[in-house]
Amino acid sequence: MKNNNENNHFRYVYSAREQAEIRRIREKYAPGEAVEDKMERIRRLDARVTSRAQVVSLIFGIVGALILGTGMSLFMTELGEGLGAAAIVLGVLFGVIGGTLAAFAYPMYNLVLRREREKVAPEIIRLTDELLK
Repeated sequence: MKNNNENNHFRYVYSAREQAEIRRIREKYAPGEAVEDKMERIRRLDARVTSRAQVVSLIFGIVGALILGTGMSLFMTELGEGLGAAAIVLGVLFGVIGGTLAAFAYPMYNLVLRREREKVAPEIIRLTDELLK
């Protein structure tokens, strides 16, 4: 006759708070099991579009401002004294180039934003259609 000692084992049940903590810790180490919420995906896609546009416009603005500042320092300080009249011409040239780059920062923002939105639009529309049903 078989011995039924297999059913006699110790079992411990954690409280609801402890189970919630266990789940949170498990989610950190089991990324394959995490299912991304559709609303979260929409938010992430939208944030990616605007952040790329911001990065491009910031690069244009910062580089433009640095070149403009170089032109101003050639034109207005002792830095350009060694170059003589060429410092004035170079200072104005650098100033115009830098000012133009800085002025194109906002139009570049709009251009990149429009292009990125066109890339992401089908996915956003699909997800929003699913959520609005």
